[in-house]
Amino acid sequence: MPQMPSKTFLQFCRAALIFSSMAIGVSGLSLTNAYATTEFVDYQKVLQEERAWAGLSSKTLRVGDVVWSYSEGGDRSKPTLLLIHGLGGSRDTWNDVAHQLTQHYHVIIPDLPFAGTTQVPTNFDISVPNVTEQLRRFIEAAHIQNNLNVVGHSLGGSIAMFYASQYPFDTKSLFLLSSGGVFKSNNTNYLKNPVYLKQLLVAQAGDLNFVLKKVMYNPPFTPAIINAEREKLLILKAQDTKKVIDQIDALNKLYTTTSFATMVRNIEAPTLILWGKQDQIVNVEVAQELKSMIKRSEKPIILDHIGHMPLLEAPDKVVDAYLSFLTKIQSQKNPLLEQKIL
Repeated sequence: MPQMPSKTFLQFCRAALIFSSMAIGVSGLSLTNAYATTEFVDYQKVLQEERAWAGLSSKTLRVGDVVWSYSEGGDRSKPTLLLIHGLGGSRDTWNDVAHQLTQHYHVIIPDLPFAGTTQVPTNFDISVPNVTEQLRRFIEAAHIQNNLNVVGHSLGGSIAMFYASQYPFDTKSLFLLSSGGVFKSNNTNYLKNPVYLKQLLVAQAGDLNFVLKKVMYNPPFTPAIINAEREKLLILKAQDTKKVIDQIDALNKLYTTTSFATMVRNIEAPTLILWGKQDQIVNVEVAQELKSMIKRSEKPIILDHIGHMPLLEAPDKVVDAYLSFLTKIQSQKNPLLEQKIL
């Protein structure tokens, strides 16, 4: 059994996790004077300790041209929860949520091909449809397609919807948090014209503070040394993130609100929708539009005083809602199961 990190160090680790699907966020924080005056931190060590605290281990899996990096935890005999991060995020975005989920379910969290430490060839196609296809190949190679529950945040929500639409037989349930897409009720610049998402790129020192205020309603305090380390990594990833934004723009040109809605209406899985009421990136009205399109959707859960990052701003509320939903739907049968061609 691996040695668990000390409580004090875990507080430090949780403070370090400021990476989100659109940018960066952080949970609670309690630091000693020693940490406050530290001039150097091994950030990769911080992430390793955070994953251990969350009940996760780091793994890799080559599938075709993609070498996936992913976190895995929980009992493999239990239903699998696949957690999909969004733009500018990584698998570690989910650690606060995973800490509670691994106690009840089998959890898989991949770094998508445009993020984290997953490796792809030069000029790899990072369009949403291709990433969805590559994700399916990863799921099959990892042998988790049976009894699979899919979760997506922001851009990860778009990918989750494409997946659930294309693979309705194998999607036990769907959970969407502040999901991106092409919607009639879009009323933020970031959705009307995804090029505006480039304003959220962390391309130089100082950009991070601006982004934090956009993606969260009330960004918690984070020590400067952690912000600096995370900002360095985001700057290194800025060009990759820019390419993903270009693909989001292309998706908006490829799909109309009508054709996107047609795709979404193909989703058969029971669906939970959760949103931050003060989301500045994907406005909260989208939650109700999604509810009207997804045939087996629950009434959306709207969290007040929460922005685009409910999984980091209110992880306990996210987990409580999700565990309650999973308990409710586990006994439900997929209406298409008897029609499946073996």
